[in-house]
Amino acid sequence: MTDQVNDQLLPMPDDWRRALAVVAHPDDLEYGCSAAVASWTDGGREVAYVLATRGEAGIDTIDPATCGPLREREQRASAAVVGVSEVEFLDHRDGVIEYGLGLRRDIAAAIRRHRPELVLTLNHRDTWGSVAWNTPDHVAVGRATLDAAGDAGNRWIFPELIEQGLEPWDGVRWVAVAGSSTPTHAVDATPGLERAIRSLLEHRAYIEVLTDQDPEEYCRAFLTANAQAAAPRFGGRPAVTFEVFSR
Repeated sequence: MTDQVNDQLLPMPDDWRRALAVVAHPDDLEYGCSAAVASWTDGGREVAYVLATRGEAGIDTIDPATCGPLREREQRASAAVVGVSEVEFLDHRDGVIEYGLGLRRDIAAAIRRHRPELVLTLNHRDTWGSVAWNTPDHVAVGRATLDAAGDAGNRWIFPELIEQGLEPWDGVRWVAVAGSSTPTHAVDATPGLERAIRSLLEHRAYIEVLTDQDPEEYCRAFLTANAQAAAPRFGGRPAVTFEVFSR
């Protein structure tokens, strides 16, 4: 039987001012952790988003040239709902992101630009809880983000970034992975949950081809169920969970 005391999730660190979230696609953050982001921005913290792609390959019925700008607009509107105004796109190709030096360099550059203490990303492991296969894009971006948090502070890795005016930033103290099957920390989802639902709902074009369910009902059911699932490990409070790596 699991030890209920030792199995409890810890509160997320709160002694920071700036966070940078790095994910592969529009909607990744909205499915993963926007209720936490809403709470943080309410408290006066700064959060910026960096997306590796514009999600242009995400809707089968819309060609990429049309889909990319559409999903970018949805992402910017979605971020605004939870208090995020800075949203950047790295323009890697949706569906075929490659883990490697180019991706690490782009993410390290973003970290140097934004100088966060906390970096967020999405599940970088092969599966979601050993029951569903993860996508190569999520794996590549999550893994590259973990690596780039260190790259950003080393002037001898990607020295060309210094030539571009991006001085090393060794101030990343934590990398927090949303959607992990082995979370260690959590944020109370209750204050930000309604905005998280509205934020996910901004991805309406994507959601409408994903499910026949009413979009608002779908968003509410999905995010509420996820938050409630974490409650037994967080003092009975619905929660957004993270696996936190300290640096």
